[in-house]
Amino acid sequence: MPGFTATEANTSVSASPVVSFDICETYASLLKNEELSAPLAAILALSKLIETSDAGTMLELVKALNDGAGALKASTSNPISLNAGCELFIAFVTLLPHDSASFSDLKLELVRQGQKYAAEALTYRDKIANLALGFIKDDSVILTHSYSRVVMKTLLRAHERKRISVYVTEARPRGLGLRTYEELTAAGIPCTVVLDSAVSYVMDKVDFVLVGSEAVVESGGLINAVGSNQIAIIAQAANIPFYALAESYKFHRLFPLSQYDLPTHTSNILSFPLSPGGNVVPPPTTGAIKKAHEKSSNADYIRRMTPEQIACNPGVDYTRPDLITLVFSDVGSLTPEGVSQYVVGMFAG
Repeated sequence: MPGFTATEANTSVSASPVVSFDICETYASLLKNEELSAPLAAILALSKLIETSDAGTMLELVKALNDGAGALKASTSNPISLNAGCELFIAFVTLLPHDSASFSDLKLELVRQGQKYAAEALTYRDKIANLALGFIKDDSVILTHSYSRVVMKTLLRAHERKRISVYVTEARPRGLGLRTYEELTAAGIPCTVVLDSAVSYVMDKVDFVLVGSEAVVESGGLINAVGSNQIAIIAQAANIPFYALAESYKFHRLFPLSQYDLPTHTSNILSFPLSPGGNVVPPPTTGAIKKAHEKSSNADYIRRMTPEQIACNPGVDYTRPDLITLVFSDVGSLTPEGVSQYVVGMFAG
């Protein structure tokens, strides 16, 4: 597997059995580290599972890993990114050639390799930023979406050497684009927040679009914060390049054909609210709205979506490969077709 290497097992160390291990609690604790993304936290959590496992055969160990990955996926409403890390690590475990003296030694080697890979993977954002820098010209105007650590790394790196200006979408409902705006402005980068509904309005003013990723799938398509797909459609219509930045541990063996093939899609998303009797549910009238209405004679008050309405909307969407110009990764700048070939090779041994 890319990034994982087999080394001679350390036979002088023995594993100590642990009475109980909560992989979800371990995963949540790892995510408190701002530098760790979901796939890396999943790899480290699975490594810890191996360390505490009493499995005596490879069959038992793989079952324990699959059960642990299943528990992680069940603990979150958006398991796409973490599942990419789980699949990568489990594939590595099953494909690793070894000549360990005992199964305990093999488990120690797997733990060591998982930790080593995660440490190395923390350098991937730097590699991507340096690679993408060559495509950013002086005085570039860039449109980005929501908040992405690898995009931030790239924009800050570009700012050190070139003059850039950035438009960032607000990215409702979480408003993560505002975090991007705050950090870019604090770094001295000219930045303006754009309404999600004003993307087509601003597109003719930008040189290219730069987005992060939840995952890059086997087709070469992109899964990212909802709104990425419509930005890509508008960019293509305006003949504006659409670049995605993705660490290779986010390459995922998924092959969605539409938005509704994503693991995050449920029957509740974009459903029409009906009462148990099948009647349309009337809109809620909250005290806050009433109070705001009473204070404004022209009813010029801000209406906000309720949590229930937000829950009926997707958090991520799928962007087709034909809408993507290039994917910048730690393994190079790839066309969507190149990503597809790379992902197939990743899991071929």
